[in-house]
Amino acid sequence: MTTPTRGLGELTARVREELEGRIGRGELAPGEQLPTERELRDEFGVSRVTVRRALASLTDDGLVHAIQGRGTFVASGRLAEPPNTLLSFHEMVANEHVVVGAQPLKVDTRAATIDEAEVFGIAPGAPLFELVRLRTLDDLPVAIDSTTLPLSLDPDLPGLDWSQESLYACLVAAGHGPVSADYAVEAQAADAQVGGLLAAAPGSPVLVAESEVSDVSGRVIVVGVITYRGDRYRFRSRLTAGSTVPMMRTPARPR
Repeated sequence: MTTPTRGLGELTARVREELEGRIGRGELAPGEQLPTERELRDEFGVSRVTVRRALASLTDDGLVHAIQGRGTFVASGRLAEPPNTLLSFHEMVANEHVVVGAQPLKVDTRAATIDEAEVFGIAPGAPLFELVRLRTLDDLPVAIDSTTLPLSLDPDLPGLDWSQESLYACLVAAGHGPVSADYAVEAQAADAQVGGLLAAAPGSPVLVAESEVSDVSGRVIVVGVITYRGDRYRFRSRLTAGSTVPMMRTPARPR
């Protein structure tokens, strides 16, 4: 008798292996929705519990992911950027053969706090531009992208269409292109609000990346926080032996 795949029951393994084969052969393309649990149950002649276990196994291996109320979809692969390379979000996924989207959640101006004024080298109370967007790939939520910067860098920012515009392309055009960034990544658990936006259950793992992006003069021009679904992002860096730096800081991609 054949040994069940990865410790799964024989029927569950059969369903999982068939679906994995369809994904591998391209019969189910990245971003494509899988048949419903009922359709899979009828096709394979198994129980709904067996189907759910097979889908859970595929999810654990990153081959598919579920969106509450919509169904289960073939994963497009995890986002990852070349080590130590400054890339925009669009540049990072340019070769992923997916449709990149952005849904503005907040577009606002407000006064800088004392701490923010110190970071940006501006006067307290000077206007800041604040932008929060839900990032999607093939209409599937990937990350919540929050950025703050001095409005003086480009006073036209509040009036732009942030479902289409690239923030860093605007800054480059305004003469304030990004050059480097200090970047830190921390694993956290999604709260109810984050989970709702990323179509993930509360408590699901997310990666929170904080960055301070500087221009050619070394001035901080953007402070960003981007929260990725834990199953949709991989951070890579190149480490060098003999470094005396106590914590890893690596250039990050602009947004």
